[in-house]
Amino acid sequence: MNIRWLGHSAFSISTDNELNILIDPFITDNPACPVDVEDLQTDIICVTHGHKDHFGDTVKLAELNNAIIVCNHEHSIYLSEQELETMGMNIGGTVDIEGIKITMVNAIHSSDMDFIEEIGPGGSSCGFILELENERRIYHSGDTGIFGDMKTVIKDIYRPHIALLPIGDRYTMGIREASLAARWIEPEVIMPMHYNTYPVIEQDPHHFKDMVEKSTQTRVAVLKPGENYQE
Repeated sequence: MNIRWLGHSAFSISTDNELNILIDPFITDNPACPVDVEDLQTDIICVTHGHKDHFGDTVKLAELNNAIIVCNHEHSIYLSEQELETMGMNIGGTVDIEGIKITMVNAIHSSDMDFIEEIGPGGSSCGFILELENERRIYHSGDTGIFGDMKTVIKDIYRPHIALLPIGDRYTMGIREASLAARWIEPEVIMPMHYNTYPVIEQDPHHFKDMVEKSTQTRVAVLKPGENYQE
C-alpha cells in the first residue's frame, strides 16, 4: 500500500491489488500540488464535500480515467447529469468496490457547491473509512471540527489504523483539537493535512507531531506534498 499526499486534503492511495483511489482531488488550482491532472491514474474518486478546494478536478479526472465517483447523494445527482459514473451514498452507509469497502462517516463542516456559477446546495459534508483488501483501514476525516463521535463511533466501531486529519484551523480543527482527536481515535499513524496551502491556514506540523507523540502511542508522519507513506 502506498499513500501519497498531493497537498491540502488530496491523497492518492495505491492498494496491494493495484487499485488507485483519489480523495478530494484538488489538483489544478492547488498551489501546493506537485503534479498535473494528466499525471494521475485513478479507479475510484472519493469526494468529502462540495467546496472547490476538495471537489477540485473530480469531473476531469473521472472523464480521463473512466473512474467511479463515491460521494453524497446530492453530488451524485449533479455528477450523473454530466454522464459520469457515481455511487451516491449517505452517512453510515458502506459500499464495496472491487474489494475496497468505503464507509461514509460524519464530519462537521459546510458542503454547498461553491464552484458552480450560483452556489448550490451540496448535502452533508463527510469523512470516509476505507478498508483495503489487506484489511488496513484508513480514515480521511474531510474538513471537520472535532466532534464526540471520533471518540466513540470512529474509534470503537471502525478502529482506523491510519488517520488523515486537518490541522489548519480557521476552517477546520487546529493543532490543539487535532491532538485531542488523536488521543480519542488512537490510530497507529496520523498524517496531518489541510494546512500551509494558504497563509490563513499556516501551521507547524512538527508542533502537532510533538504534541501527539508525547501524549499517545500514535506516530505522526509529516509528509511534504508529493511524498509517500508506504506499508
